[in-house]
Amino acid sequence: MKAPSLTLGIEEEYQVVAPETGELRSYITQILKDGRITVEDVKPELHQSVLEVGSSICHTPTEIREEIIRLRTAVIDLAAKEDLKILAAGTHPFSSWMEQEITPLERYMDVAENLQELAKRNLIFGMHVHVGIEDQEFLIDAMKVARYFLPHVLALSTSSPFWMGRKTGLKSYRSVAFKNFPRTGIPPAFETYARYDQIMHTLVNTNCIPDASKIWWDIRPHHLYPTLEFRVCDICTKVDEAVCLAAIFQAIVAKLWKLRRDNMTFRVYPMSLIEENKWLAVRYGVQGNLLDLGQERGRPAQDVIGELIYWFLDDVVDDLGSREQVEYALTILKEGSSADRQLAVFEKTGDLKAVVDHLIAETAEGLGKAE
Repeated sequence: MKAPSLTLGIEEEYQVVAPETGELRSYITQILKDGRITVEDVKPELHQSVLEVGSSICHTPTEIREEIIRLRTAVIDLAAKEDLKILAAGTHPFSSWMEQEITPLERYMDVAENLQELAKRNLIFGMHVHVGIEDQEFLIDAMKVARYFLPHVLALSTSSPFWMGRKTGLKSYRSVAFKNFPRTGIPPAFETYARYDQIMHTLVNTNCIPDASKIWWDIRPHHLYPTLEFRVCDICTKVDEAVCLAAIFQAIVAKLWKLRRDNMTFRVYPMSLIEENKWLAVRYGVQGNLLDLGQERGRPAQDVIGELIYWFLDDVVDDLGSREQVEYALTILKEGSSADRQLAVFEKTGDLKAVVDHLIAETAEGLGKAE
């Protein structure tokens, strides 16, 4: 079996806001109509107030950083032509989904028709990381095992503590909102790629879905490219956070390949327990407990995630050249995630517009822009 390429790609979904009010602004239709999208990597999403970007194929987290900086800079410049701003967070602090317009393209109109109010309510913003795995059997095995680590990385990414002007008490409300969609959450454990493929064929042949792109699990084989796509995360507010999580996902796949090469693996845990751990990440982020399923007890998330970094990934990050990026997770554990910082701003100011301004500034941090 040939080793995976471990190429990296990243997609980010940004919010478009009016700086004077902080409100989300429907934006994509006018620039599509006027031909003002000059960045080939920018594409619309379900709601017109969302801009999605996708990187080119990268090989290292250093390259991913360059791509994120390039894309964020381009999108900020694009929005500035309309006197608008860009921010990265899993939900908007106070704008209402009821006031947002659906993008009038066939793909999104079909989603809105199929999912009705669920589609309209889905005003959320995520980050997807692709890791190149060319062998389908290893891909499906890596997906099965990597499910265990999804709550760990979700906790690091949490950036959605507010919903429609309310403090939700959750660190990732985005995860809860998205759970209303069908075919989401932690996927089943598939023993072979053929079994996964059989289920996809059944769903397509019975007209439940047009293709596997409508499978929205937290981790999935991509339907077009030879990649394992990690979809569990809130979008990261800071560039450093996004690069860190991409590096972690790449390192997880590299470690699983190393184990498989040496005729070993990591224990596969029941989906119900992984879902329970995901709930703890959604509720508390890096500030609460996570389940240590090996020891069958709850432990501080900082300890459990620290073991992922220090113990599980330590013997692959130097070969990948990603130690610095992976170990940035320790900074997140120390300083808190975006959700923690947003809550701190709100606690200090009592003003959700101040939270928006904070997010605009952090989204552009490190891009060389004065905000």
